[in-house]
Amino acid sequence: MAAFRYLVDDVDKALPFYEALGFVLAERWGPAFAIVTRGDVHLWLSGPGTSARQPLDDGTQPGPGGFNRFVIEVDHLETTLTRLEATGMKRRSAPVSGPGGHQALVMDPSGNHVELFQPRNA
Repeated sequence: MAAFRYLVDDVDKALPFYEALGFVLAERWGPAFAIVTRGDVHLWLSGPGTSARQPLDDGTQPGPGGFNRFVIEVDHLETTLTRLEATGMKRRSAPVSGPGGHQALVMDPSGNHVELFQPRNA
């Protein structure tokens, strides 16, 4: 099993975004932490107050954001973007095309990036 951890500002605001991507709430450990799953992918949503948000030895305060991201393959990019707009999703890019298909970069409510990818053959 592999899991990804995303630091979020508010787990309750993050859940509808990830549910709109087909994730299912698997576990909830109080208001600051949830695990959502989609197939074999386990995503840990860590809000303020979790161990992952504690300052590092050098004083750095972990927080959401950056350009690291995971990729969700979708059947219909535009349909998925429309569904996510209802969650308050922020687009980082208009859909672009490349040799393998079409993609768009979006942000969850805390500013974490998610790449939506529609293969050319879909």
